[in-house]
Amino acid sequence: MRILYTNFHPRGSGGHAPYIINLIRSFQDEHEIVLATPGTSRLFALARQIPGVRCVDVAYSTRVWPMLAETRRLRRLLREERFDIAHVNGSADHRQIMLARLGLSHAPRIVWTKHNTKPVSSLGNVIRARCGTEGVIGVCDFVSRQLQASSYGRLPVHTIRLGVDTDHFMPLPPSAAAQARRELLGELSQDVLVLGSVGGTDLEKGWIFLVRAAARLPQAQRMRLRLLIAGDLPPPLLRQEVEALGMGDATVFPGQVADPRRVLAACHVGFVLSLHEAGSYATCESLAMGLPTLVSDAGGLPELVRHGVDGWVVPAGDVDALHAWLLERLDVPVRPEVAESARLRALACFAMPEAAQRTMALYREICA
Repeated sequence: MRILYTNFHPRGSGGHAPYIINLIRSFQDEHEIVLATPGTSRLFALARQIPGVRCVDVAYSTRVWPMLAETRRLRRLLREERFDIAHVNGSADHRQIMLARLGLSHAPRIVWTKHNTKPVSSLGNVIRARCGTEGVIGVCDFVSRQLQASSYGRLPVHTIRLGVDTDHFMPLPPSAAAQARRELLGELSQDVLVLGSVGGTDLEKGWIFLVRAAARLPQAQRMRLRLLIAGDLPPPLLRQEVEALGMGDATVFPGQVADPRRVLAACHVGFVLSLHEAGSYATCESLAMGLPTLVSDAGGLPELVRHGVDGWVVPAGDVDALHAWLLERLDVPVRPEVAESARLRALACFAMPEAAQRTMALYREICA
């Protein structure tokens, strides 16, 4: 197959970047792959390192005249390359691919992956569903239900969960985990519980609720807790709140990390407490590393973790529930079988070969 992947993000691409990169790596040996995304993006930089993949610098403007010029350029690309599939990942690139293929004698079939939980009831979505889409992927059942209840419901809607490289994200030996902990947090006593997340530091990621819950603990218990939260430094107001709550010493922000395994390896428990979330690479990677993982009940997160089996599910934004959970965890250590179950959960549900196989099956279905 000749496959075009598109993404509109001009800089960081969130979960779109690993999603597209993982698919490209899965298909690069058997199919011809082109990526059309802004040259300033992290995704562009990552894809350029993959042999045999051609990257085209394409912007996806929302202003009329630049958009028309970009669409003409995309049309030339579609006409010359004669793609079988155009796999789009956002509204801007979806719209422009739809417009660019109009009237072409060999027009690619369009697959759209919905990565978020935003509504799909707008006029733009209605038009794209009717005129610019042959197949839809929801990254969780929550998203697929949204799609099926919308104009996209007339199309094949498939739930294909995010896939991670479970040979790359895997539990490290205890000595390597202890070394990562020392490097990031210094020397800690054996009774300190380290909770970590690589899900980001925006307000909607919900980590501040865990900080507020930890601040309620008695001083002796608070000293037995460390929160390790990777990503961009939080906004000043949130950092000020952390200090005002007396949690500055217990909350560590290592910044953006090239390899999230280093952060996760330093932890005993992972967490993703988002207020809004569809699929979650941070959760899948945490489970794959063998970390029991605490998640909120937002969006698709409860589909990833089985409460009490390989992690825990708490109401989104509920400080009382988080406080109760912390008291229990500090009183009752995490059982080894919960960590084992977390790893098995990742192998069964989030291994990349399964995600790639199901995606290719959808490509072939709509091309047939």
